[in-house]
Amino acid sequence: MPEDFNDDSAQSAATLKVMKAYHMAWRRRDIIEIMALFHPDVQYHDFFINRTMGLKEIPTYIQACLPKHPGERLSHTDRIRVDGHTAYIQYKLVMRGASYRSSEAITFKNGLIYRIHEYGVLLRDEDKQPGESSVDRSAISRLGLSARELANLSQDLQQHFEQDQPFLNSELNLQQVADETGYSRNQISYFLNKVAGQTFYQYVHDARIEYLLRQIKQRETLPNIDELAFAAGFNSISAFYKHFKRITNMSPKAYLKTISVQSTVTVP
Repeated sequence: MPEDFNDDSAQSAATLKVMKAYHMAWRRRDIIEIMALFHPDVQYHDFFINRTMGLKEIPTYIQACLPKHPGERLSHTDRIRVDGHTAYIQYKLVMRGASYRSSEAITFKNGLIYRIHEYGVLLRDEDKQPGESSVDRSAISRLGLSARELANLSQDLQQHFEQDQPFLNSELNLQQVADETGYSRNQISYFLNKVAGQTFYQYVHDARIEYLLRQIKQRETLPNIDELAFAAGFNSISAFYKHFKRITNMSPKAYLKTISVQSTVTVP
């Protein structure tokens, strides 16, 4: 081991100080501050996709991994532990649609981050998959995205559906969503199948039903339910009835009856 790797209590204190600065830079989402803490010969090992990056590749990786949306919850599952030139951290990042758990071993040299060994795990959507179940790494790793980047994909996809409402187009397909979000067809498809536990069209139909239910609640007088289904993007009444019952456990007619009982809404 090189001489500048001699470990002692003073070095542990110095490592902890830099580690806290690194942690705060991530919380501030300050990529310049993050990069300033890396050694020129740094190597970042992401074992989720078997990727090793040097100083030139790391900024792009970090930019893709930085939180993009409000409401994310980052919690450390253990305190920062240090031993000389090495620090160990464990944390969980909860996003909408997915969450990400990671353990990192970080080695310092000359007061800068010299090696990072990251062991990340992408967890299933807790709303759709009860319990903390990790996603099949062998399938996901072929996409070329880290676990953290896949969690970001989940949020980007949800934001696109909420803000742009592409599902209102009855001819919507996977290629269109890929073009509009900047991800590949394979990345979106694998994510939905392996993480969300549903097909692309199930995801689209879920969005249409949620939109339709919001429309019903916002109206004082309910329109014809079939007309509302077509407006939400369905091009088949039978498909609409099937997915409506799958989500609400009621037929559209039964659901409207419960609404009329709970309010003064007139059902046509």
